[in-house]
Formats: sequence, C-alpha cells, structure tokens
Amino acid sequence: MKKVTGIGGIFFKCKDPKALKEWYKTHLGVDVNEYGATFEWKDIAESNPKGSLTWSPSPETTKYFEPSTREFMINYTVDNLEALVEELKKENVEILDEIAVYDFGKFIHILDLEGNNVELWEPM
Repeated sequence: MKKVTGIGGIFFKCKDPKALKEWYKTHLGVDVNEYGATFEWKDIAESNPKGSLTWSPSPETTKYFEPSTREFMINYTVDNLEALVEELKKENVEILDEIAVYDFGKFIHILDLEGNNVELWEPM
C-alpha cells in the first residue's frame, strides 16, 4: 500500500503571524490569506494533474501541535486514510484523535518516533 503521496502543508509557530505573512507578501510576492498561503503544483508523472501545499504560520501560543512541543507540524497527503490508520494501529503508532471529515478531505494526527505531531490528510 502506498502510504504518503506528498507534503500537503507546513505549519509553524512564529511571534506575529499577521506581520510575517505581510512580510512574505511584500518581499517575496507570496499570495497570502488568513491561514497563510497555498502553493499549487502539477505532477506530470502521475495521473493526478494538480496538487497543493499549504504554508501556514501560527501564533507561538497555538495548542494545535500538541502534545508535541516542536515549533512545527508537517501535513502529509495519503491515498487511503482509513486503511493507513488500521495499519498504523497494528504497528502500535500513537494515534492522537479520530478521523475528521471535511469538504476538502479527511484528517488525523499521529506522533512519530520523536514525538512530533504529524497530520495525515486524504484530499477529496
């Protein structure tokens, strides 16, 4: 089973998310929104012609990455989240929550070997 198909997002803590987004907009031309920015790309080697990567600065005080104490969280895209979660359970991987379903996909959080919160996302 193919597990991770790509990186769906990079989330990180910073002192002032609004100011940092504005800096990236002004100096590097990043098209920011209230969450950060979305970079679209095209995969010419796969049948899925389009993908995206989210770049998202968060307040230093965010609890979203917990129980990890790291300053970042990476979101990985997957093909079949339910099957992957069942496999991870058999491998005794710590699963932090239940699968959440939204209009834009399914999500779950796990901890890696070093205690990093990892977000898994199956896009719709």
